[in-house]
Amino acid sequence: MFSQEDEAQFPTIKWSVRAQFWARYSDLNEGSLVNGEPTKHLADISIRRIRIPISSQITPRLYAAALFGGNNLNLKTNTFPIGVLDLYAEYAFAKSFEIGVGKSAWQGLNRWNVRSSQSMMGLDSPLFTLNTVEKTDDLGRNLGVWFKGQAHRFDYRLSLMQPITVKTAPNNKTDFANNKPKIKISSYIKYQFFGHESNKTAYQTGTYMQHKKVFNIGTGFQYQEKAMSDGDAKLPQTTFYDLKHWAIDSYLNLPLANKNAITTYLGFYYYGFGKDYIRNVGANNPTNAGGTDFNGPGVAFPMIGTGSSLYMQLGYAFTKVNLFKQPITIQPNIAIQHSYWDALNDAMTVYDFNVNFMFNDHQNKLSLAYQYRPIFDHISLQQKDYKGMAVLQYQISFW
Repeated sequence: MFSQEDEAQFPTIKWSVRAQFWARYSDLNEGSLVNGEPTKHLADISIRRIRIPISSQITPRLYAAALFGGNNLNLKTNTFPIGVLDLYAEYAFAKSFEIGVGKSAWQGLNRWNVRSSQSMMGLDSPLFTLNTVEKTDDLGRNLGVWFKGQAHRFDYRLSLMQPITVKTAPNNKTDFANNKPKIKISSYIKYQFFGHESNKTAYQTGTYMQHKKVFNIGTGFQYQEKAMSDGDAKLPQTTFYDLKHWAIDSYLNLPLANKNAITTYLGFYYYGFGKDYIRNVGANNPTNAGGTDFNGPGVAFPMIGTGSSLYMQLGYAFTKVNLFKQPITIQPNIAIQHSYWDALNDAMTVYDFNVNFMFNDHQNKLSLAYQYRPIFDHISLQQKDYKGMAVLQYQISFW
């Protein structure tokens, strides 16, 4: 039971502002056009993300949160609307059972489909885990209801989300169906061997560096009836497919005796979108025009599809050193996505190399990264080349 003294401490309010800035040099996919001009290489500056989280513990059992933000202010855009990403309330019956309602990223499948953009170890999140992003969701968020809790060493979440309606019908290729969307059900459960992670928000930490010892294994699923089709939902000859995904993963953050730290992740994913579904995505893509290879324009590659994937991360955080008369934590890391998409005739493997220079952990961080992506021929659907993208990112949090 809570005492009157406990009640007097509420409500509490927390808020902050954070941003990620990119300076980038890209080898663009063949045939890419920038404002109608053929372009092979491009240097650009952009704002990758802005986030303004606000939360309040209104009473000991009632919690409310909002997240405002936007992505990708680059040379294609002249406005940067700040939208409502999260807006929800949660009630805790007990630590083992809480219920929430509103718009949020609470969903299941794996650790990284709901990840903190602030504490990522790599330059960017593994975007393939946001498998319906900007198709039937808003940057990975939907309206819905969810249940979550922690009991002993188990941490679970179960969500029922309302997908956004699709306006454009698929055209003889499997894509998201333009029907009345069915409820999307998803869950993720993990077993925590060492320290317990917070489940206060949906967003899971990328790396704790030297601050916490964590080892988890988890499994999850996503399911939505008739989420996909190969044609207009109003036509009788159209074939529908259920969205059926599952995953299993493990995460380790281990401070070492020498005051360094290791962070690793390994996950296996199966995506069941339907027959030969494939989608090219490029993070913060500087152009959506042109493109003569299967990848399409800009920095896109076949990131999401029907089939299976292995995803691995490995990072090593060194103890703080004095650099430019300031203590800095240096953390080199690598991430690899290796996917077998049914629609392609070769495996798809993309490499992300990164080094973090943390002046004040994730609050003040400089990252230097290089992404090495495969290029696929549009006729043979076989890999024919690799191209790269180099990014210098600065992340800053205010308050």
